[in-house]
Amino acid sequence: MDFRNHIETAWRLTVRFIAPLIIMTLVLSVVGFLTLGILGPVTLAGYFQSILLMVREGREPRVQDLFSEMRLFFPLLGFGIVVVLAILVGFLMLVLPGFLIALGVAYFCLYMLPLMTDEGMSLIDAVRESFRLTTQGQIVDQVAVFILFVGVSAVGGSVFIAWLFTQPLATVFLMSVYEDRKRAILSNVHPPTSDGGAHT
Repeated sequence: MDFRNHIETAWRLTVRFIAPLIIMTLVLSVVGFLTLGILGPVTLAGYFQSILLMVREGREPRVQDLFSEMRLFFPLLGFGIVVVLAILVGFLMLVLPGFLIALGVAYFCLYMLPLMTDEGMSLIDAVRESFRLTTQGQIVDQVAVFILFVGVSAVGGSVFIAWLFTQPLATVFLMSVYEDRKRAILSNVHPPTSDGGAHT
């Protein structure tokens, strides 16, 4: 995986669209806070899809994109409740199980949201495909992607103003990697012919 290219792409696009990205990230956090997290997952899905279109088409992100995936409200709300309950049970047993559950869900569901929004997959299918993408091929690369995504997001986590920049940067990076993984999968499904695709 060409990490340098993904990092450069993330930086270039984040700087280019810095104003709309910061506004959209701010609205995302405010909506999540005001709704006690209830709208958090579904607006995050819209956030991911908006940034994916920015990476793919150069389309400027818009605040209304946050609410473009409301059809996923109930599946994502149910998934969030199950995950929170599982993590709470893990922390009640011992701290370590809860931490491992949270870490495992975050890693194995790394591509779940873009798969649901971009590919129109159901929740279960998206979880399965995300699991496959994070456990097949160069696993070390995928672990590095996860660490970079979480790490860059966390860098600004202690300072809200900084987070408004680091969260978009991390998400653009992840969506760039997602696009790369998607192209790799398509090339494996439809490998080029030996004659360059020409037919006689």
